[in-house]
Amino acid sequence: MMDAFKLFFSGVGVFFILYMIGYASFLFLSVTVGSTTLYQLRRRNQLKNELLQDYYVPVSIIVPAYNEEITICSTIRSLLSLEYRIYEIVVVDDGSTDNTAQILRETFHMRQITRPIHRSIPCKQARAVFEAWDFKVPITLIQKENGGKADALNMGINACRYPYFICMDADSVLQYDSLEKIVRCVVEEGDVVAVGGAVRPCNGAEIQNGRVVSYHLPNRVLPCMQVLEYDRSFLAARILFDRFNGSIIISGAFGLFKKSVVVDVGGYDPNTMGEDMELVVKLHAFCREHGIPYRVRYATDAVCWTQAPEKLKDLCKQRRRWHIGLFQSMMRHRRMLANPKYGLVGIISYLYFLIYELLSPYIEIFGVVTILIAFGLDLINVPFMILFFGIYVLYSAILSLTAFFARIHTIDLKLLFSDVLKAIGLCVLEVSCLRFILAWVRARSLIGYQKKKQTWGKIERKKIHFE
Repeated sequence: MMDAFKLFFSGVGVFFILYMIGYASFLFLSVTVGSTTLYQLRRRNQLKNELLQDYYVPVSIIVPAYNEEITICSTIRSLLSLEYRIYEIVVVDDGSTDNTAQILRETFHMRQITRPIHRSIPCKQARAVFEAWDFKVPITLIQKENGGKADALNMGINACRYPYFICMDADSVLQYDSLEKIVRCVVEEGDVVAVGGAVRPCNGAEIQNGRVVSYHLPNRVLPCMQVLEYDRSFLAARILFDRFNGSIIISGAFGLFKKSVVVDVGGYDPNTMGEDMELVVKLHAFCREHGIPYRVRYATDAVCWTQAPEKLKDLCKQRRRWHIGLFQSMMRHRRMLANPKYGLVGIISYLYFLIYELLSPYIEIFGVVTILIAFGLDLINVPFMILFFGIYVLYSAILSLTAFFARIHTIDLKLLFSDVLKAIGLCVLEVSCLRFILAWVRARSLIGYQKKKQTWGKIERKKIHFE
């Protein structure tokens, strides 16, 4: 029996060594490519070697909102400060039970109009439509029946006037030049159907007229660790996947889409909790299956500032929702797995998200349980195990710091020395503690998820510091 246990644990050890080598290699490659790309982009901007043009692609900005009375006005003001010529703002109030709609109407002096909305994509009925034309660009407010975020986005797509639309969260603000930079991908390549922007936590940032005038790491530990996590995520995988048209996630906080193609695929799916990822995967599948030339891009210098949850329970709600959405999207499009018909999206992107995103919490929990059992049976080399874990934490921390400081340097933000020390210390804590807490949350997320698959989910918000 003991020999059988030894054989089992040896096999498990080999599996985890291969698993970690694969993840470490991918992370190293992606952070290296990401950092190099950022420095090349900064060098180009310093030399003013950018695409200069007077042609502006008209864009509709859709802001779905549900009980966002605290942040919605700051979001709209940030959109009005964008340095762009032709765009409109469409706010969709998805049956809020607070004063979201009333505050918008009063703040921006909106008037009710009679405007029929052709529902090219199915969605709930509009109750009332308001507009304001006294500002830089027109602002439209649509009050509708509650149907969930995807349904609200579909209403916005139906109502928007322009050929491209941006979807963003009501608790976020765009940097002054973000619209110009995310549209640049469409100008450079005519077959672009979607572009993802970079999302950064605004906790600790002071923003005036779309510009960051003061920045420091958040005072609270949890959002500070998320800053490091966001930079590693957006700098690493997304820039690398962009190199081979392999991006299958565009954050719901900031993404640009070609309206006609999104209408062709049926818009956002209201029956999923990860409507943002599901739409991008659906676009890949649709274009591949119909032989349509296309590109899904990532604009690393188009920045959206969003609020990171400051309480652990709110963070757990967010990550639970994300993991359920990932599961739903991957199961719905499982035909793409290792299928040459879908190119590198199916061979590399889908496989990576399957192993290192969807299955990773279960693999990591299995590894911890195996270590505990082996320790109880005295079948583990404790000094070696501690050394192995220490190397893992150090390696991950170095890559996280590389991503973080590369992002800070290339967008010309200044950090206090205390922030540098905080980043170094908390990045170790994020890798060694928070990662495993969230792994447990993600592993349990699929239990009973069908009951709340269309709910927005309540996360505590604070007023964004925007002037």
